[in-house]
Amino acid sequence: MNAGSAQAEDDARPARVTVVTPGYWRVTFDNPPINLFDPGVFAALRVLLDQVEADENVQVLVFDSADPDYYISHLDVDRVSEVPDIPGAAGLAGQWHHFVTRLARSPVLSIASIRGRVRGIGTEFVLACDMRFASRESAILAQPEVGFGVVPGGGGLDWLPRLVGRSRTLEIITGAQDFDADTAERYGWINRALPDQDLDAFVDQLASRIAGFDRRALATAKHLINERSGPPSEGELLQSFSTILEAITWPEAHARMAAMRAKGWGQRTETELNHPYHLGTLAPPETLAKEGARS
Repeated sequence: MNAGSAQAEDDARPARVTVVTPGYWRVTFDNPPINLFDPGVFAALRVLLDQVEADENVQVLVFDSADPDYYISHLDVDRVSEVPDIPGAAGLAGQWHHFVTRLARSPVLSIASIRGRVRGIGTEFVLACDMRFASRESAILAQPEVGFGVVPGGGGLDWLPRLVGRSRTLEIITGAQDFDADTAERYGWINRALPDQDLDAFVDQLASRIAGFDRRALATAKHLINERSGPPSEGELLQSFSTILEAITWPEAHARMAAMRAKGWGQRTETELNHPYHLGTLAPPETLAKEGARS
C-alpha cells in the first residue's frame, strides 16, 4: 500500500491510516461526535490488522485521535450487537478477544499516543498496545464499569494486574474514577506522561527509529518479551467478555445506565466529559431500583 492509495481508501473510515513511511503507519481515530468505539471502528481495526499482516514492510503502528477531548470515549453500548455490512465487520463478543490477542502478538510494534479521554474498552484497547504515551495536560484514563453496575470485559481485569499490581488494579476498577497521565505513569499504566507540545514529536521520533530497524530482530524481541511477561491468554480475555455480557443484563446495571443516559452520557455533554464524577453522584442502588421499577 502506498501513501496516496492508503489515504484515499481510509479517509472515510473512523480509524484512518496515514502511511508515514513503508515501515511506519499512523492510525487516527475520528468517529464524531465523541469517538465512541462502535462496530465501524472495530471493523476498521480488523481491516487494518489484515493489511498489516499482509505487508512485510510494516514495523510500527501509532494510534492517535483527531479529537483532542476524546481518544476513545467508551463502548457504544447501544450498538454492541450490530454487525454492519462493511469490510471487517464482526461480532464484538465473539471476536474482541481474538483481535486484541492478534494485536499484542503481532510482529509489528503498536504505540498509543493519547490525548483526551480514554475509558472502558478504549482503555482496554490501549492496554493491548505495546506502548502507551500520553499528554500530561489532556489525557484521562478510566475503567468506570463498576460505577455502571457491571465489570470491565475487554481486558482491563486481565492487563492491569500485570502492569500495575493487585492493589492499584483494585483502586482503578472499584473506584471507577478518572486518572491523570502523571498518576497513570507512576502506576505503570502508561510508559510516559509528556508535555502536550512534546507528545507528537516524541512518538514520531520513536516510531521512526523503530521503523528503521530490522523487522526480524524487532519481531523476535517482541515475541521473547511476550513469552516472559505473560500477556493475557485468549481464554482469559474471552472469560472477561462473557462476564460483562452477563453483567449488562443485571437489573442494577440497567438502572444505573438509564440514570446516566438521562444525564447526557453517550453524547457530547459535560456529563460525558466527566462521567466518572457523575457516577459517584447517582442515587443509592435501592432508590435507582425503585425508580426503574416505576418507569
